[in-house]
Amino acid sequence: MQWILENYLLLLIPFTSGIVGYVTNYLAVKMMFYPIEFIGIRPIFGWQGLIPMKRREMAEIEVELVLGKLLSVQELTERLDPQMLTASIERRLKQVLRKIVNQVMQESAPQLWASLPVQAKNLVYKRVEADIPNVVHKMVDDFKHNVDEIIDIKELVVGHLVNEPELINEIFLKAGEKEFPFIEKSGLYFGFLFGLPTMVFWYFYQAWWILPLGGLAVGYLTNWIAIKIIFEPKHPIKIFGFTIQGMFLKRQKEVSEVYSDIIERKLINAKNITDIVLNGSGSAQLLEIIELHVNDAIERYVAIAQPYFALGVGSEKYYRMKELAVQQIFDSSDKYLHYAHEYADGALRVGEDLCARMQLLSPEEFEGVLRPAYQADEWKLIVVGAILGMIAGFMQLYIV
Repeated sequence: MQWILENYLLLLIPFTSGIVGYVTNYLAVKMMFYPIEFIGIRPIFGWQGLIPMKRREMAEIEVELVLGKLLSVQELTERLDPQMLTASIERRLKQVLRKIVNQVMQESAPQLWASLPVQAKNLVYKRVEADIPNVVHKMVDDFKHNVDEIIDIKELVVGHLVNEPELINEIFLKAGEKEFPFIEKSGLYFGFLFGLPTMVFWYFYQAWWILPLGGLAVGYLTNWIAIKIIFEPKHPIKIFGFTIQGMFLKRQKEVSEVYSDIIERKLINAKNITDIVLNGSGSAQLLEIIELHVNDAIERYVAIAQPYFALGVGSEKYYRMKELAVQQIFDSSDKYLHYAHEYADGALRVGEDLCARMQLLSPEEFEGVLRPAYQADEWKLIVVGAILGMIAGFMQLYIV
């Protein structure tokens, strides 16, 4: 009976090692992404997912390695047709401009504006509205010529990923949706295999340190091998008729589609571009463009309506009127520009372009889409796996 029990416990070693390998790999994957915020007592006691913790660094790597090289803001904005853009916002822009004209005139020339009959005011509205396509066309042209100063793709991407750690998790989890489960399952298989020599050693030499050391080796090697298999070899190698290549690199076409879809839907789309244009570091340049063309338009309106209008109102109020008009149009931008989002998303074709270009990347370049998530703190995951494996080995020693 004693002999049967001893051999039964002996045979449990590889199965226990398989469970240890699975658990350590499972925890290693989860610890990459969760928890999103730090839990514990800083700076030592606690944990935060490696990717959320280093999301700024990760975001900058993504921009440098992928988005910055594959997407040209200049090229994208060239696809915007001023006429189509005008058509998409014109109705709402007319409503906004009527309100702005009223507010500006009431503040700058209240007596003159109050004395005008309704028919005269309507003529002013119609003159302004008729000039919308011309002014928008000129603004769009200037915007295209200065787009690199107005839109900073790095500011857009890094800002969103830093403020939305769930989003950077989603990018990596979706891009590696087949690799991460493999890491977990491979721990079971490799753990079992590595448990066999541990079982043999224990059978012939029952030193107390064998099982903890075997657990440490299982935790370390299962994590290390799983990560290597995902990215190595980079280029396809034929062995005995089988083609071998890193799992992630082999799925380049599929990953490109998933990755580019998330980037277009969640990051580089018309809504986020509009937000960075109006509130980002390049908003001052946009305001200058609006100021140039609005001032030009007002000069033309005044010249048509009354050559001595500026003199009648007073030069100070006249300049104040132009300043107010520029600022009001800029501040009200979000009220009419969001009507252009649907057209702009279709015209920019961010996802389509990004996907096609990612599929043409070399294996070395494509590795940069996901590998930074591992490389940043890869050693921590492996060490944690080794420690957990050693703890499991001590538990195994206690049972045996």
